[in-house]
Amino acid sequence: MSVREDVLQLDDGSSGLYGVVEKPDFAVVLPWQDGGFWLVEQFRHPVGRRCWEFPQGTWPPGTEPGAPEDLARAELAEETGLRAGRLRHLGRLDAAPGLMPTRFDVWLATELTQGPTAREATEADMRSAFVPEAELRRMIDTGGLGDAASIAALGLLLLDRA
Repeated sequence: MSVREDVLQLDDGSSGLYGVVEKPDFAVVLPWQDGGFWLVEQFRHPVGRRCWEFPQGTWPPGTEPGAPEDLARAELAEETGLRAGRLRHLGRLDAAPGLMPTRFDVWLATELTQGPTAREATEADMRSAFVPEAELRRMIDTGGLGDAASIAALGLLLLDRA
């Protein structure tokens, strides 16, 4: 990750300073099974609490990036131990266009089978749980799941279903 400040020439002729965070693109995976989803929960330092979200991430530093589908499969297996028999691309979104150029691909994972996890050291406290869809919606309504990328990914799935 890197942070930079760009000096911009504004329309009125004045200049302004704009902060930009550079992070790699990432994948968000919606593991769907039996009327619900598999979520992960871990401590997120910037907000100072544990957070529920869909499995997501990017290639580890020093790794040669592969295809977006390979990243989705790797993140799903790493964080949950699940393997997807089917993986379908739902879309590509901007993570936070006012702050960073980072984009993320959203994938629906189905035909799931269980295997071992391979979590990174920073994910040692992570846990995963199956959540019925109705409960997931309640979690979002009550603030129990507030991860914007996860909610946007669910939105793409709901649009896809319509």
